Amino acid sequence: MPVNALPHGICRDCLTPANTASRRCRSCGSPRMLAHAELDRLSLAHVDCDAFYASVEKRDNPALRDRPVIIGGGKRGVVSTACYIARIHGVRSAMPMFKALEACPEAVVVKPDMEKYSRVGRQVRSMMEALTPMVEPLSIDEAFLDLAGTEKLHAARAALVLARFARQVEEEVGITVSVGLSYCKFLAKVASDLDKPRGFSVIGQEEAISFLQKQPVTLIWGVGKAFAATLGKDGIRTIGQLQTMERNELMRRYGTMGDRLYHLSRGMDERGVKPRSEAKSVSSETTFNTDLSRMEDLVPVLRALSERVSARLKEADIAGRTVVLKLKTADFRLRTRNRQLGDPTRLADRIFHTGLELLKREVDGTRFRLLGIGVSDLTDAGRADPQDLVDGLSHKRALAEGAIDSLREKFGKQAVETGYTFGRSKVARPQRDGED
Repeated sequence: MPVNALPHGICRDCLTPANTASRRCRSCGSPRMLAHAELDRLSLAHVDCDAFYASVEKRDNPALRDRPVIIGGGKRGVVSTACYIARIHGVRSAMPMFKALEACPEAVVVKPDMEKYSRVGRQVRSMMEALTPMVEPLSIDEAFLDLAGTEKLHAARAALVLARFARQVEEEVGITVSVGLSYCKFLAKVASDLDKPRGFSVIGQEEAISFLQKQPVTLIWGVGKAFAATLGKDGIRTIGQLQTMERNELMRRYGTMGDRLYHLSRGMDERGVKPRSEAKSVSSETTFNTDLSRMEDLVPVLRALSERVSARLKEADIAGRTVVLKLKTADFRLRTRNRQLGDPTRLADRIFHTGLELLKREVDGTRFRLLGIGVSDLTDAGRADPQDLVDGLSHKRALAEGAIDSLREKFGKQAVETGYTFGRSKVARPQRDGED
């Protein structure tokens, strides 16, 4: 069938073109029909893996398939993600773990395995990049795709290509994705959330105004609880109310945010898909089960986190010039300290010792619930860690670290440990990681 002759309906199971009026596929009988009047004209999509971490764990452990699963740290940690069964009980991402277990006491709690999730995320990402070079990752498990101009390559319109992709991910990766298809990034992201899991929703240009009219203002990016409360005080609770207001009035009231409210409330979003946004920093952090205040307890954690950051830098072949230490006190006050190095580094030894100097200034009896370390000002690894003519031992430490990396790659992470972490794996093991 010629590309231009694509009808306005597709069966998402067998991928057979279908009439828009069909409620079930005439070929396979599936009710998972995708139909829309603009289906053959839209090419901008947002793809989001469904409950990603939990889905990967359920894939790898079939015994968890019908159980509520929460991915997160210990009782003092927070929920990284929860499967849809747990969500029915009220469990949400970023919820404190103790509250999540109160809401769903029968849940199975699984500590996050970020390296495994990263591998699966890269697998899905490579499948996206096989569809189009215009892929803009937002996180490990979601991205925007622009398939405009790829019709001849795939001999199919974007909707059919994306339906094939969703089925391929299920068959080859073993997890599910939800797809939002529209004419702009804002509505593509909104569409991907409409029918999770295994969703495929379409918002066309002709229906954008009427669709948005009924939605709450919190649907707009940047409108959180605080700003929604501000709008509520002014009597504005729905996007439809914003659609009746002039741009100048909105900007007079809310500044630059008013300009965003004006445009997005009308489905106007000129931002294009930007392939592979450059990472700004690489970091790793952990929330403790009990507050820590002594150097002897904090140092092993700092060392383990530094090694985690170093491994990521080496894997990505990048380095950072600024070391950033992050601490959160028992009363949730955040402290961030940083130091710029003379040369970029990707060595755990340099990251750790720089972070250690920063940490010593903060340890004064204060109890900490979180510790993190990272690097920013990222650059190519070719400029990293030149031999230090002043510190003659730095080159030997770098060689030793390279030998340790080789042994760990061959025999596993626990094959070699430094004296900082040896025998303290439970204390030093990071519970939750962050990466920008």
